Amino acid sequence: MRSGVIAQKVGMTRIFTDAGEHVAVTVLKLEGCQVVAHRTEAKNGYTALQLGFGKAKVKNVTKAERGHFAVANVEPKMEVAEFRVTPDLLIPVGAEITADHFVEGQFVDVTGTATGKGFAGPMKRWNFGGLRATHGVSLSHRSHGSTGGRQDPGKTFKNKKMAGHLGTDRITTLNLKVVKADVARGLLLVEGAVPGVAGGTIYVRDAIKRPRHADAPLPGKFRSAGDATPASAETAPAEA
Repeated sequence: MRSGVIAQKVGMTRIFTDAGEHVAVTVLKLEGCQVVAHRTEAKNGYTALQLGFGKAKVKNVTKAERGHFAVANVEPKMEVAEFRVTPDLLIPVGAEITADHFVEGQFVDVTGTATGKGFAGPMKRWNFGGLRATHGVSLSHRSHGSTGGRQDPGKTFKNKKMAGHLGTDRITTLNLKVVKADVARGLLLVEGAVPGVAGGTIYVRDAIKRPRHADAPLPGKFRSAGDATPASAETAPAEA
């Protein structure tokens, strides 16, 4: 199991294939996605990589967090997340994962936070049909109607579909195809839509319901600390 990456959603566009067909893609940007720490079975009870993404102002980082980043010799990060990996696929601390960590044609799972839409009625939130247009219905055509019984059960059950806050849910979209990886600009182009707003944080990992792509590098494609060229398992050994 390889590590995923943390990226930023730039927006959507389209690219054209050799056959002249256009493909709608979402552009994801990898900016300073570095390994901050290791989680090992002996010390933590599980094996994972802690990744940091983006640059944070020092004044906005706590003293404890500054010390944590200093141990890894990386700049303070805006986002930190962990990805479970197998012990033989650990990437060295301080290494920066590049866009070619994923290869063209590979399927990935993408996780993001859905766009917040505030307070919404039942028709928009749950796709209710609404009340009748006539026959006694006045000024409540888009309401949800009755929410429970009278004496029995005498209450409204929990989780009843009603009007309320819509959006800002954590959503994972499975099996999106990687169309292109631009290493020079740090861009990853994924076919289709990705949850969240432009500028939001996105988590990308190998698809769990598809076999791993034969050309996917192990433990991944990354740039070692102070190195200008991407590395892989053959050029940089993984730390245990």
